[in-house]
Amino acid sequence: MDVEINGNRLNVEVLGDAPGKPTMIVHHGAPGLGSMAEPRASFGPFADAYRVVVFDARGSGASEGRGPFTHEQWACDVDGLRAWLGAERIVMAGGSYGGFVAMEYAIRYPRRVAALVLRDTAADSSNQDAALRNALSSARVRVDRDKLDRIMSGTVRDDADLRDCWAEILPLYDHDLDWDKVRERVASTPYRYETHNYAFAVNQPGYDIKADLPRITCPTLVTVGRHDWITPVECGEAIASLIPGAQLVVFEKSGHSPQLEEAELFQSTVRRFLANVGPVTA
Repeated sequence: MDVEINGNRLNVEVLGDAPGKPTMIVHHGAPGLGSMAEPRASFGPFADAYRVVVFDARGSGASEGRGPFTHEQWACDVDGLRAWLGAERIVMAGGSYGGFVAMEYAIRYPRRVAALVLRDTAADSSNQDAALRNALSSARVRVDRDKLDRIMSGTVRDDADLRDCWAEILPLYDHDLDWDKVRERVASTPYRYETHNYAFAVNQPGYDIKADLPRITCPTLVTVGRHDWITPVECGEAIASLIPGAQLVVFEKSGHSPQLEEAELFQSTVRRFLANVGPVTA
């Protein structure tokens, strides 16, 4: 469905919408590349116990693309969704770049977050250097340096160029390389190069919220794949060390997407964590 939030039309889907259920909002990663498809697949099973809200963020997927594409605006859009849903407090979840927004939301709107679930994300831009090293040293594929630089620096030329650059780095993501899966993802991705470029050319270089993480006081689960090339385990370890009481879980047979690569284990891990959080106000 289309919902206007903060003057911008968002493509939103509510799963498990039943009276009395607590609300979970899940933010996808990869601005300009991501969409609700991934969180729908990975968090949809939680609709048995939660009202799970997935959406295409401002400037991504099928949502309208009115700027700005800042972390502040994306966090504000999450709170607009919360208000539209009529939820006092939510479980906030986000993976990869969506984890940036999830953490920013918990920092900016602490009274609204009952629990935080993070997946393969980072608290500053230092992961960019590690990702560059990992990509160039990969024994799996030989990455075109120019395409890698364009997508990592937010300087792709248009949607077609973003598609080509995305296809170049996609083989690095999963623990087990499946070329059919890579080709399917390239074909199914909605490309919005302006959003991607803003995120990686403007937001990413100065991104650093480490000093703010100790202000997050809600229960927090940090998950990461052991073989994640772009937000390596040390990124998750840093987050867990800075958020008071945060729990870190490393998935040994995953790359950047344990929610898909080890789906059953990921879901059971999140369910155990949320069970210990206790009731979340509907």
